[in-house]
Order: sequence, then C-alpha cells, then structure tokens
Amino acid sequence: MPTPRQNWTRGETLAALHVYLLLPFGMLHHNQPLIRQLAGWIGRSPNSVALKLVNLASLDPQIVASGRKGMGNVSALDRQVWRELLADWDPIALQAASEYERLATSHGVASDADVVDELPTIEEGRTRMATVEVRVNQARFRKSVLAGYHSTCCISGLRSERLLVASHIVPWSEDKNNRLNPQNGLCLSALHDRAYDQGLITVLPNYTVKVSPRLLEANDAPFFEDAFLKFDGLKIQLPERFLPHVDFLAAHATKFNYM
Repeated sequence: MPTPRQNWTRGETLAALHVYLLLPFGMLHHNQPLIRQLAGWIGRSPNSVALKLVNLASLDPQIVASGRKGMGNVSALDRQVWRELLADWDPIALQAASEYERLATSHGVASDADVVDELPTIEEGRTRMATVEVRVNQARFRKSVLAGYHSTCCISGLRSERLLVASHIVPWSEDKNNRLNPQNGLCLSALHDRAYDQGLITVLPNYTVKVSPRLLEANDAPFFEDAFLKFDGLKIQLPERFLPHVDFLAAHATKFNYM
C-alpha cells in the first residue's frame, strides 16, 4: 500500500517560499540545486518541491498575467502565506528565511548557504554578527531583484552581474518594513544606481524614465547622451515578477520633485 501523502506544514511552505523568492521562474524545476537540497531536508521529492514553487508562482499576479499557470493544486495554506507576504512583506520574508536557516543548520549546512556567493568579506569585530545579518539580508534582496529582472539593468539593458545593483526605491534606512521586498527594488547598472540614489534620474509610476533637468542642462557630451539622455521618457524593462510598486516609485519621484 502506498504511503499516504503528507500535507505541507507551514514551516515547509515558508522554506519553499524563501527558495521561490531567490530563483527566476525558469529555474523552478526538479534539477535546480536549491530545490533538490530543500527536498532532501524535508523528506520530499525534488518534483514535489518544484511543483510547490510553481504553485506559489501561480499566486503571483504578474506571473498569472503573463499566461503561465501552476499545477492547480494551490492549498489554502499557500494562499494564506501569500496574502500575509503581500500585506506585510519583511516579517514574512524573514520568517521564511528563518525556516530555511533552521533546516540548513539541522543538516549541517551554513545558514547563509543560499547567498554565500553574494556575501563580501566581513571583518571580525564586536558588531560582526549584526553586520553579517544585514549583509545576508541585503544579499537575499539582491538575488530576488536580479532574479526578477534576469540580471539585466532595467534602463540600459546591461547584463554584467558584477556591474549591477539591486537598488532600493525607498532607501533601506527609510522603510524598515520593505527592506527585503523586491517590489521596492530596481535592477540598475552601478552608474544608473548612483544617479537614481542622488535623484538625477527617477522611474515614474507609469514605469518611464525621467532625467533631471539638472543633468539635461549640465551635460552635452556624447557619453551623457548615451548613458542618460536617450532613455528620458522611455519605459524600463519590467521584471518577470514582483513589479515595482507604484507607491514606492511615486515616493522617490516626489522626494526629488519630479511629481
């Protein structure tokens, strides 16, 4: 007699959500290393975990709008977790990361193994643990944002990951409830990130780029034409999921007097 299929627990669902947030949609398959690893930790097949992630994707409005669907097995728990995430992003994202870390630690894997390739060297010191936590969360935000944009600058189209920044729309220091929310992020080249941070460019709530008159008036060199001016009024490349929230975009544009 086959073993009855066990329902997913909230902890397992949160750990799966954590992996979902880190991976592009095209990587939600049974051969993906993070999926295979999580499957081993929770005693399920890689196919089962991959299907769970696809079903979570079917709750993402942007994925649904693109015409892609899950497997039709979305549970009430999946819907509940998704509603909680959208209502209050960072607490649920942190719960999901905590469940993932708990499983990692119990299987002898470093708790930051999901983002170890993104972490810079951290000097030893009295504040090391706090610094590590911040860096890990920043690295997770970066992976989530870059996954949505397929590691492509949404303004210039640059695709070199070493030159890309997951730029917060509302800065990390100004909104502690959306530090991990990829809807509060844009994938930008390092140059455009610097300009965005200083308000020399913005992205309006209709997803078009606006260049500051200060930049338009001060520079007429060919470099500025290619790097900035030719993008003025053009739409950004939208991410595959987690569309930048219009409220965040409006806050940035208002802060720098574009609106």
